[in-house]
Amino acid sequence: RRIRAAVLWEVHRPLAVEEAELAAPREGEVEVRVEAAGVCGSDIHQLLGEYRLPLPCVPGHEGAGVVARVGPGVQGVRPGDHVVLLWRSACGHCSWCLDGRPALCENAVAIRQRGVMADGESRIRVGGRPVHHFIGVSCWAEYCVLPAAAVVPIAADIPLEVAALVGCGVVTGVGAAWNAAEVRPWQSVAVFGCGGVGLNVIQGAALSGAHPVVAVDARPEKAELARRFGATHFVAAGAGDAVRAVSDLTGGGADVAFEVVGIPALQETAVAATRRGGTTVLVGVAPTGSTVHLDPEVVVQQDRTIRGCIYGSGRPDRDIPRLLRLFAAGRLKLGELMSRRYALGEINEAVAAMRAGDLARVVIDTQR
Repeated sequence: RRIRAAVLWEVHRPLAVEEAELAAPREGEVEVRVEAAGVCGSDIHQLLGEYRLPLPCVPGHEGAGVVARVGPGVQGVRPGDHVVLLWRSACGHCSWCLDGRPALCENAVAIRQRGVMADGESRIRVGGRPVHHFIGVSCWAEYCVLPAAAVVPIAADIPLEVAALVGCGVVTGVGAAWNAAEVRPWQSVAVFGCGGVGLNVIQGAALSGAHPVVAVDARPEKAELARRFGATHFVAAGAGDAVRAVSDLTGGGADVAFEVVGIPALQETAVAATRRGGTTVLVGVAPTGSTVHLDPEVVVQQDRTIRGCIYGSGRPDRDIPRLLRLFAAGRLKLGELMSRRYALGEINEAVAAMRAGDLARVVIDTQR
């Protein structure tokens, strides 16, 4: 199939919207007509060369669409189904999958790291040259081919531009609060970073009954948006001592603090803003090779917990339908995340808008 796709040929260079050839899905694969895609921080990390993933590639990993074709042996999904795309597909039979932690599936790592499908080949070509898949999805395109395990069927009445955002930012953020931290009513929470994922951490904490929920961001104009998603207080990072401000608002430090940007220094700040016996959850993905400096005596003597959170630390095939049911019931804010919409041909403008840092999420209409 001939498609249009945004191709990253080199880091620190604009994306090029190219005419590409997309091979038909093979054994255990599906082809999806992408209707909407988000621009996430992980995409930007790849554009800036902060990931060591192969190039050239078609970025985009947060999306939704309609199944166009299925390969041999595919069960559970068929053409015409509306689906959310998963960037961390799982095999379903390794020890991690059987333990209910599919985000840690080792059998799917090769697809994400090598930029090819399970058989070692790409399905995308431009001018006869193979182009890599980006972390198993590559949805900044009109169509994409991905493992059947990387799609979750959803109700046909859910707007696909809303569903697209659930595939990464929402399931990661809300899942961090619900699955990784297991936030309880009346626990104090601090969230460092109010981008698309951070707003959903705030939303998840608020839905769990946390109080206070302190949002921290370097951009003061994010205050109103953070409050809209459930923050009770806002601290402008850089305007003073953020750790002291969080401590004052929470009575000695947050029970749970989240870092949702991926900046090592901010991760250290989040740890410092956590009370004795509290938990710090690192959600943001730092550039490859980064290090964080911690005082082990403080961690041990103060009985602190520091844990990671990848993809919401849950089961996307279970969590995504639940989140969309909450949206349908009017309890989960999703439409409010969409700050602007762009056509596929405006992909570089969309990336620039997200890098400016004042938006929650932008959505790419990949069919125009």
